[in-house]
Amino acid sequence: MPSFFIDRPIFAWVVALFICLIGAIAIPLLPIAQYPIIAPPSISISTSYPGASPENLYNSVTRLIEEELNGASGILNFESTSDSLGQVEIIANFVPGTDTSAASVEVQNRIKRVEARLPRAVIQQGILIEEASSAVLQIITLNSTDGSLDEVGLGDFMIRNVLGEIRRIPGVGRATLYSTERSLRVWVDPAKLVGYGLTADDVNKAIAAQNAQVASGSIGAEPSTANQRTSSLVLVKGQLSSPDEFGAIILRANPDGSTVRLRDVARIEVGGLSYQFNTRLNGKPTAGLSVLLSPTGNALATASAVEEKMKELSRFFPANISYEIPYNITPVVEASIKKVLSTLVEAVVLVFVVMFLFLQNIRYTIIPTIVVPVALLGACTTLLLAGYSINMLSMFGMVLAVGILVDDAIVVVENVERIMAEEGLPPKEATRKAMSQITGAIIGITLVLMAVFVPMAFFPGSVGIIYRQFSVTMVAAIGFSAFLALSLTPALCATLLKPVAAGHGHARRGVFGWFNRMLEGGKEGYSRTVAFSIKRTGRLMLVYAALLVGLSWAFINLPGGFLPVDDQGFVTTDVQTPSDSSYPRTEAVIEKVEKYLAERPGVKDVTFLTGFSFSGQGMNTAQAFITLKDWSERGPKDSAAAIVADINRDLSSIRDAKISALQPPPIDNLGNSSGFSFRLQDRGQKGYTALMRAADQLITEANASPVLQKVYIEGLPEAGVVNLVIDREKAGAFGVTFEDINNTISTNLGSNYINDFPNRGRMQRVVVQADSRDRMKTEDILNYNVKNSRGQLVPFSSFATIEWARGPTQIAGFNYYPAVRISGEAKPGFTSGDAIAEMEKLAGRLPRGFGYEWTGQSLQEKLSGSQAPFLLGLSVFVVFLCLAALYESWTIPLAVLLTVPLGVTGAVIAAMLRGLPNDVYFTVGLITIIGLAAKDAILIIEFAKDLRKEGKPLLDATIEACRLRFRPILMTGLAFICGVLPMAIAHGAGGASQQSLGTVVMGGMIAVVILALLMVPVFFVSVQRVLAGDREKVAKAEAEAYGPPAPVRST
Repeated sequence: MPSFFIDRPIFAWVVALFICLIGAIAIPLLPIAQYPIIAPPSISISTSYPGASPENLYNSVTRLIEEELNGASGILNFESTSDSLGQVEIIANFVPGTDTSAASVEVQNRIKRVEARLPRAVIQQGILIEEASSAVLQIITLNSTDGSLDEVGLGDFMIRNVLGEIRRIPGVGRATLYSTERSLRVWVDPAKLVGYGLTADDVNKAIAAQNAQVASGSIGAEPSTANQRTSSLVLVKGQLSSPDEFGAIILRANPDGSTVRLRDVARIEVGGLSYQFNTRLNGKPTAGLSVLLSPTGNALATASAVEEKMKELSRFFPANISYEIPYNITPVVEASIKKVLSTLVEAVVLVFVVMFLFLQNIRYTIIPTIVVPVALLGACTTLLLAGYSINMLSMFGMVLAVGILVDDAIVVVENVERIMAEEGLPPKEATRKAMSQITGAIIGITLVLMAVFVPMAFFPGSVGIIYRQFSVTMVAAIGFSAFLALSLTPALCATLLKPVAAGHGHARRGVFGWFNRMLEGGKEGYSRTVAFSIKRTGRLMLVYAALLVGLSWAFINLPGGFLPVDDQGFVTTDVQTPSDSSYPRTEAVIEKVEKYLAERPGVKDVTFLTGFSFSGQGMNTAQAFITLKDWSERGPKDSAAAIVADINRDLSSIRDAKISALQPPPIDNLGNSSGFSFRLQDRGQKGYTALMRAADQLITEANASPVLQKVYIEGLPEAGVVNLVIDREKAGAFGVTFEDINNTISTNLGSNYINDFPNRGRMQRVVVQADSRDRMKTEDILNYNVKNSRGQLVPFSSFATIEWARGPTQIAGFNYYPAVRISGEAKPGFTSGDAIAEMEKLAGRLPRGFGYEWTGQSLQEKLSGSQAPFLLGLSVFVVFLCLAALYESWTIPLAVLLTVPLGVTGAVIAAMLRGLPNDVYFTVGLITIIGLAAKDAILIIEFAKDLRKEGKPLLDATIEACRLRFRPILMTGLAFICGVLPMAIAHGAGGASQQSLGTVVMGGMIAVVILALLMVPVFFVSVQRVLAGDREKVAKAEAEAYGPPAPVRST
């Protein structure tokens, strides 16, 4: 193939331009994301049962739905929360690659089977099934510019004019209103009801009967009389539409003609449907809407579509309403990609400088440089065909590929230049001869490098998705690089290079002359060192064995991890006040937090969602989404990690409040923070009290551990609860049914959704509840009345008593077992892998009957840790098989692969020096080093093999091969090291990830350049000697491996 393109350089250019053209077309079509879709796809199931306790919810709703979810196709795990606000949420996670649309249909069908067993109130409220991620993409707020609208007015405007539009945007999985729409509120007065001999249930029935749609038909409808000339609809106003009309509802008509109307016993208004949630932006009340991605949505595209839609909608807003998007996770995506692009450009420039230093001719340097964009554009085409995106992982692959892409071209150019300088051949002939010498090496190197990365593409699960991005990018780029090295590069060498005089490099003066003399001196010194080493292979192999022992120890003791935590430009803060706190008490704490954050120079916006947190929902909870200023405006003191540490330290002094600031996890939807996610399960039916006792024991021991810190229950604590004890015998004696008791309690305290009413073009709910002053004290409950079977009012005090107790405000479940969600993190100096191991050790001390499972990022870390050794071993084995097949020899692959531990040693040392864990990036770095170490060994061994065919003795052939390959190995090694240097020293958005990967690869490559040059000849000679045993067997083994030596003619 090289000869074809040497004779047809224009053809080679056309092929390269076609690759560039198709790649240029592909780039705009590629979606852009921070990471590919790594987290398992999830489906959310939510419903409500107003007024129900967590225990009632869990037993009567959650457990029934969980029973149906068990065994669903592709389900990975499911997690549930049942809280004191009557809310149920179940998150079902599925294995990566599951079709969530099909899974959603199956879930709906399974829930349909259980609906008949669910309470009527739950069916009335509805069961919502959504395909959505758990990470908030954006928060949109509406603000009243003149203060004329309160939170209810803003929330109602948002649900009418914004919510539906946002939900219809492709990529949006869920849009949740953290405010409320309007509803017709009927605030009954229990005392007035008693005065009129009525109950709350009478109110419910009257509203249901008198506010109803009437299908009134028409006059003149068929069949009609023969002389009927007209037909008209009959309209009856059945549904009421204003507080006055509802106030006129008749509750009772008396014999004397008087009536008792709803307005006589209740205050009626158009108010808020719910008062559980509020939103605050920088200390001011507002209406908030959170936007969550669909499982297959692209964050950048969806966020951009939301922003465009809000600009469009705002043109129709009244003058007194404005909007903001104070929280948006996509700036980190854009900044990270731009940073990696900058790293890519820096890598190309540094590689160019290194090549120019060695080649000292702009023509020689331009040729390998041309290969880089062509190969990368070809890789972009492959990404598009594979259905991938431009993301951090594929971009990291391209940065790593830069140093590899120029290798093949450098080998070609350097060999052509050497032949022209040593033999005086013209460029075209020198190119032909050079390609005849190195084509086999290029093919061998390409096969080895591709073989290293191909196994990564076949690993399952979320971690497999990460590996696959690297694999496809690297294999595609390496494949195009090899093709160009055998086509475009020789064509360019034959046409662009000029003849050179022998010894031209040494004749140079200045910096290049000094460099050439130093390089030549180094080469001669290296040759002497090789000659000395291969005569003492036994001793050096003992040193190598000792190195392997030390490497094994260091590798085993290197702490584990999943992915590094980056500064993503935002943090979250969870606020909890005592479990029995009212909203005003919680609001006072929120204001203190807002004041503190307003004084932080690195904070841009603070959005508080009150009544909601990652721990649960309630009047004592709030969640702050803190947007930081741009990375360029913040120094180390205002990094995300520093701000989190300062918040946790400075706000810990606020009384009666638990405030926890957290950094987001590296991957969305793998938890709410960067720490671990542990689920303690009651597998032995020990009960809620025993489960909480075990959790307290585990958390106490964990926080006392030297490895762990900030270990806590991710949920709401127990609270004071009022037990209304019904004496059923007394109630029966009074003729009171338990159903009537339940209806009265749920209406007065929990609110009762009756039906709907039309309000300015939207059907909104009619809700009945006792007025606020009549549900503030426990005595109010005993004053409620219920009708008995004889129509008489019976007060609750006649058959009920009240007892105070402690009880759960929420009950969690995981994989059908009652569970406690526990979160925490490793102390400084320890990694997430250390934390996982320590938690498992402590959990092993718990009494029998308690189990545990990992979820989120921790689960993926466990899976990646178990896969990594197999992946590394598989890569090495595949390389061995490829080399054995290529060279028809078992000895050459063995000699090549003995160099791999040298590169791994450098990678491990670099990771230890910078305190990096054995995480996913470390594994990717090691796989890259396996290929690079094998590549350098092939360059030497391939030449030694060819020299042996020419009849040179083993030692002489080895020394000569090392001398000839010293310069290209040094050049390609330094080019690769300089190419990854920008990654190793990166900072800002995505800096931690770049440092993690860049450090490992750079450390490994430094070790390869230094140690492989010394040890490859030792390995080659040692393998031959060990397999042969004596000189006669050596000759025989060599003849079998390389063919008979060429005859030596006598002179």
